[in-house]
Amino acid sequence: MSLDLKIVSPAKVEFNGKVERVVVPGTSGQFEILPNHAPIISSLETGTVTYTDNAGEHEVKVASGFVEVQKNVVTICVEF
Repeated sequence: MSLDLKIVSPAKVEFNGKVERVVVPGTSGQFEILPNHAPIISSLETGTVTYTDNAGEHEVKVASGFVEVQKNVVTICVEF
């Protein structure tokens, strides 16, 4: 099972694809999103969004933003 991840900035779609896991810098602490994660909306603070796909692990540095998880779809809106 996988997650559909979309990372969007004001300028463009930074990433859109299937991933195995996502780690985000939530304002209450870093947390991991795996398939079948409970629905959640959380704000993000300065840190690194890490995601793993078939090509390996990738990192995106962010200044702020928010994440929404709903039915294995993860949408992250970020500022750099």
